[in-house]
Amino acid sequence: FRKQVSLIVEQGQKGIDQAIVVVTSPGGMVSQYGLAASQLARIRKAGIHLVVCIDTVAASGGFMMACVANKIIAAPFAVVGSIGVVTQIPNFQRFLNKHSIDAYLFTAGKYKRTVDVIGDVTEEGKEKLKEELNDIHNAFRDHVTLSRPRLENNIDDVATGEGWLAVQAKEKGLVDIIMTSDEYLDSIRHEYEIIQIVEKRERSKWPDFQSAVRSAKKAVKELQHSPQESYTPMALS
Repeated sequence: FRKQVSLIVEQGQKGIDQAIVVVTSPGGMVSQYGLAASQLARIRKAGIHLVVCIDTVAASGGFMMACVANKIIAAPFAVVGSIGVVTQIPNFQRFLNKHSIDAYLFTAGKYKRTVDVIGDVTEEGKEKLKEELNDIHNAFRDHVTLSRPRLENNIDDVATGEGWLAVQAKEKGLVDIIMTSDEYLDSIRHEYEIIQIVEKRERSKWPDFQSAVRSAKKAVKELQHSPQESYTPMALS
């Protein structure tokens, strides 16, 4: 992904070219999506008009990426938004105690682990975890308003963790145009030369090896089940 971004930044013409990126993601780890959003921001900082198209979903981390665009285009039934943070941690402490199983967790640093799967969960630990989630959420909110200043006055209304259909998201300022990516590309094809950037990946040798093994097994099996011809010795003089 960063290679494609670097190519656009290096070869794109400032104020002339557009970069169109289709984002499809329900979200994930904040650090990974934060990096992806920062990569897209490089395009915008280079003065190249960045358009993000959402055909199905760009929620949470997906919207973190999408919101850095100059223009957000979404299909009518695409899911957009979910500006929130969530974590889910099962805890097996009572199960372990019930079955007399000892589990040890060693840490250095008061808050190295606040809530985990095997340790005792304290109120202090839970409050610290909530504090960390709120910090991430506030950073997410700031990221959205920095990228889309029009949302600054109503960020409390849209940063609730809710996701909306694109037609609803447009009313809230999260989307600019209701349209599929194909429609948008078709609408600009007479104005721009459209070039698709594809990363060439080396083909794995492992599938070829597996295919060779299967072919060898098939050949052996056919040989075993084929009728055997009789062989008559010949005398050579």
